Amino acid sequence: MTRNLRYLIPIALLLVILPYALPPYQTILFSYGLIFAIAALGFNLLLGYTGLLSFGHSAYFGVGAYAPAFLVKYFGAGSMELFLLAGIFFTAVVSAVFGFICVRYTRIFFAILALALSQVLWSLALKLFWLTNGTDGLRVPTPTLLGGLASDVLGSAETKLDFLSHRYYYYVLAVFFLCVAVMWVIVNSPFGKALQAIRDNETRAEFVGVQVRRYRWIAFLVSGVFTGLAGSLWVVLNGLVTPDILYWTFSGEIVFLTVLGGFRTFAGPILGAVVFNFLKAYAVGFTVYWQFLLGAVLVVIVLSMPTGILGTANTIWLRLRRAA
Repeated sequence: MTRNLRYLIPIALLLVILPYALPPYQTILFSYGLIFAIAALGFNLLLGYTGLLSFGHSAYFGVGAYAPAFLVKYFGAGSMELFLLAGIFFTAVVSAVFGFICVRYTRIFFAILALALSQVLWSLALKLFWLTNGTDGLRVPTPTLLGGLASDVLGSAETKLDFLSHRYYYYVLAVFFLCVAVMWVIVNSPFGKALQAIRDNETRAEFVGVQVRRYRWIAFLVSGVFTGLAGSLWVVLNGLVTPDILYWTFSGEIVFLTVLGGFRTFAGPILGAVVFNFLKAYAVGFTVYWQFLLGAVLVVIVLSMPTGILGTANTIWLRLRRAA
């Protein structure tokens, strides 16, 4: 733990001073990266620690994003804390139901079933125009933070850009730190060790008394809640939610950024989320063929670093220490 703190404290301090060292646009990109890092942490609880690959996590991200949008449209709510509570609650409900269905299966059957369920939500969001505005989407204005201590910038001297690149960045950073701490406790608890036992050998874990299906369902629920929380933070930063975030390709991005960073490590998905977000942002600004460019770059990275960015860095570090 002491060794980890030697690396965590400087990184945390760097994240704290970031808005004063970078332009607003890049700070907002870091906010996006931290939000997707929260989603990746939740997804990696299934993939890296439980051994379950899901292609349907866009469903929980989307539910977390649509919950604040519905509160704004139908109830006129404007509190960020209320947005987060609604996103967590509704994501927990959807995750509990979907998880109860999915954890009965493993391997490709689990992945495809999770994908199919997420596509049901995408279809509903697309077709129920009277509820979701279809492809037009729902707008989410800038909310108040901390019960009004940090209020909406509309009507003030500050610009919305300043609000998002400073106040909202620190709000996202605080939630990110909390999520990292909670996930660290989970994966290092007896529950987390049981999940790893299930991943390594399901039959042996069942013989020693681990209730495999129940543990998988709980992991699925926690994973969905983390992803939904990320969706609630994302929709405020984005300002608009459409059915696109419920489509299976969005699930693919969550899978890819987790694998990119290294899903066999705790911090790998965090690094992968930040790197993927910056690569995508600059690829979009560089060429209209950004999908091709981004795909080519990511293919090269994955082929050259099969254990992910962090996994490869750890391997190189160990080799250098042995050589020394």
